[in-house]
Amino acid sequence: MIKITFPDGSIREYSEGVNGLQIAESISSRLAQDVLACGVNGETYDLGRPINQDAEIKLYKWDDEEGKHAFWHTSAHLLAEALQELYPGIQFGIGPAIENGFYYDVDPGEAVIKDGDLPTIEAKMAELVAKKEAVVRQDIAKNDALKVFGERGETYKCELISELEDGHITTYTQGEFTDLCRGPHLMTTAPIKAIKLTSVAGAYWRGHEDRKMLTRIYGITFPKKKMLDEYLVLMEEAKKRDHRKIGKEMQLFMFSETVGKGLPMWLPKGTALRLRLQEFLRRIQTRYDYQEVITPPIGNKLLYITSGHYAKYGKDSFQPIHTPEEGEEYFLKPMNCPHHCEIYKNSPRSYKDLPLRIAEFGTVCRYEQSGELHGLTRVRSFTQDDAHIFCRPDQVKDEFLRVMDIISIVFKSMNFENVEAQISLRDKVNREKYIGNDENWDKAEQSIIEACQEKGLSAKVEYGEAAFYGPKLDFMVKDAIGRRWQLGTIQVDYNLPERFELEYMGSDNQKHRPVMIHRAPFGSMERFVAVLIEHTAGKFPLWLTPDQVVILPISEKFNEYAEQVKMYLKVHDIRATVDDRNEKIGRKIRDNEMKRIPYMLIVGEKEAENGEVSVRKQGEGDQGTMKFEEFAKKVNEEVQSMINKW
Repeated sequence: MIKITFPDGSIREYSEGVNGLQIAESISSRLAQDVLACGVNGETYDLGRPINQDAEIKLYKWDDEEGKHAFWHTSAHLLAEALQELYPGIQFGIGPAIENGFYYDVDPGEAVIKDGDLPTIEAKMAELVAKKEAVVRQDIAKNDALKVFGERGETYKCELISELEDGHITTYTQGEFTDLCRGPHLMTTAPIKAIKLTSVAGAYWRGHEDRKMLTRIYGITFPKKKMLDEYLVLMEEAKKRDHRKIGKEMQLFMFSETVGKGLPMWLPKGTALRLRLQEFLRRIQTRYDYQEVITPPIGNKLLYITSGHYAKYGKDSFQPIHTPEEGEEYFLKPMNCPHHCEIYKNSPRSYKDLPLRIAEFGTVCRYEQSGELHGLTRVRSFTQDDAHIFCRPDQVKDEFLRVMDIISIVFKSMNFENVEAQISLRDKVNREKYIGNDENWDKAEQSIIEACQEKGLSAKVEYGEAAFYGPKLDFMVKDAIGRRWQLGTIQVDYNLPERFELEYMGSDNQKHRPVMIHRAPFGSMERFVAVLIEHTAGKFPLWLTPDQVVILPISEKFNEYAEQVKMYLKVHDIRATVDDRNEKIGRKIRDNEMKRIPYMLIVGEKEAENGEVSVRKQGEGDQGTMKFEEFAKKVNEEVQSMINKW
């Protein structure tokens, strides 16, 4: 018999070899119908996979990410099975589940798969689902796997197999389709009730631009048709909120192929918005005793060798800059923390000097593959609202709590009301990808867990998601239409201080190592602005929006009065413009609604005579007529009431 521990702490005994489905059935038949996968000691299992030792177990349904992952992973294989029937000779790359759905990278040979072919592929998938095929997991020896996939001409699969360790290779089979895969999967394809293939794109094999371009097919599936219908409505709304579209309409930022892929340029209105965000955070940081610094946009290669970043990411960075001096190499700065370590070392430090809080809006460069670039959310150059706190070990938890307070202020001020947190810890088994000793890791992980408990923050624990130098607490927000975005992060690091030999003199007159906390409430300015655009659909809070007021003269006769009103508003710190085009007032109103300007002031003969403005508010329509001095006071009070909240 083995002991199975459930999330509520209760323990039941089962025969060795019991599987997740049998455990669910022992609780209730209803649960057994709904469960999709199970967690066994932190690893997600297929429901049919035997459990042969004492274990902590979680049963995952559709509402759990792990349940969706298994559902969509099986759906990716279903897509591949359909493609195998429709395109004989097709070769398969990889087909993972992603945050919303799945994709499969394929090489169709001479055939070309287009968006217009997706309905036919969907129909074939539905035909296969109707067979309710079992999904069977099998362990396979490396040589046998190479033989099986080699005989099928699966060169991409053979490449993957050649890199795997013998004894840890599995395949999954459903119907006539067998795939190299670690899982997890559903037990059968029967739960898949609604299918939608969403797009076709190109993707370089394994993300390398010197490899062959494959065809990537994206899709999503659901256990109920109603869920798919709701999702499609959501996607239509998401198209309207696309930050690339709105950013262009509002003239916030641009990209230029001549400048380079993934290198955003901020236009005047976007620059003003971004600077206001930075100033907002500066005001908060001042209250928490941060000191701001500026570091260079490049660094010597030795800096990143010392930090460990070169060993981890050197191959994926921009190529080094070679100077005329022999053997001297520099990198475009991929992160700010090594520079901040050197600033710490600039002066002798005492225990009385700590914590030292160093902040920087530092621009960094990372070479993302061109196929991964996406508007402002995935770029090659971005600015982090970075800060590093150097503190004594006994100060770690308090400093961590203070950073949590700052992040809370940021999210509340932007009306992100639905916030989730994730504690990212080391992999329980594979420790090779991390630097530093177990003792320091244990202390760092415990500090994060205790801080969350003290704040009453319910945070999900994910093993294997830590940074290579330390554990972290990541914050995810849900936007206005329910999509999750990862934004702020806090990381506890005992390792960089060790690598850079950072020290402080303790109260015992002995030298000690400080602990380093990495912190970025926005994450990156680019990504944060993109998320904020899509969350608000471009209708930013009044204090932040690029243009707060637009003045619309009914005819050119009132342009001079409109300019007079504009100058008064500007003197009173209100951002205003005049739309003096020779257009009808109805057209001006419609056009400026599209620009998402919070207030429109219409001025004509009556308003000019009385020193008044006719006020329209975005989304609320006519607000009546008032003196423009009164309007200015109203706007300033509205802005001040927002600012006073934080």
